[in-house]
Amino acid sequence: MINVLVVEDDVKLNQIVCTYLNDNGYSAKGCLNPREAYDLMYDKLYDLIISDIMMPEIDGFEFTKTVREINETIPILIITARDDLFSKQKGFQLEIDDYMVKPVNMDELLLRVGALLRRANITNKKRLNVGNLVMDANERTATVNNAEIPLTVREFNILYKLLSYPKHTFSRTQLMDEFWGIDSNTSLRAVDVYITKLRDKFSACADFKIVTVHGLGYKAVPL
Repeated sequence: MINVLVVEDDVKLNQIVCTYLNDNGYSAKGCLNPREAYDLMYDKLYDLIISDIMMPEIDGFEFTKTVREINETIPILIITARDDLFSKQKGFQLEIDDYMVKPVNMDELLLRVGALLRRANITNKKRLNVGNLVMDANERTATVNNAEIPLTVREFNILYKLLSYPKHTFSRTQLMDEFWGIDSNTSLRAVDVYITKLRDKFSACADFKIVTVHGLGYKAVPL
């Protein structure tokens, strides 16, 4: 199931968008502001974000900028009443992927969501295969040679992230911000602890290794 996060302070529109997406095979979760969105994103992996611009406290532009600092690839679709060129330019300068002006036609929204996901090469399978390792994001399971390796939600998310971008180095700060939260008071040392746990749990798996990039962070390397 593909997970979509809808950030929209209009309660009725939020419900309409989520219902329409859920009725068409997606798993959509709605929230009313970026602060709620940050909390949801730290606990779950989302495949696409739909966001309004005009929201209290944190607007859609600031939200997009923050998301892009921790996730460069997730598709972001803006839906807004602002039809001026300046707003569109600002959105695309912040690296959004698409822009729709309200009132939004739900059938068109569905088409655009599908196009963005295809462009991002995201499929419904939500499975990662690395040699004999199989990670299923829907079931939150990891198996090696058909034997399940018990993982906490955070352990699963970190490993799934690393293996989704093989050979890409993620800094400790990036991993901390994404899986603990930007406002977390936890030490960066916690990232090292989780990496050690993952290495121990998959020590018998010869299909990948988690490499320390000194002074930077970690990356997963298929073997």
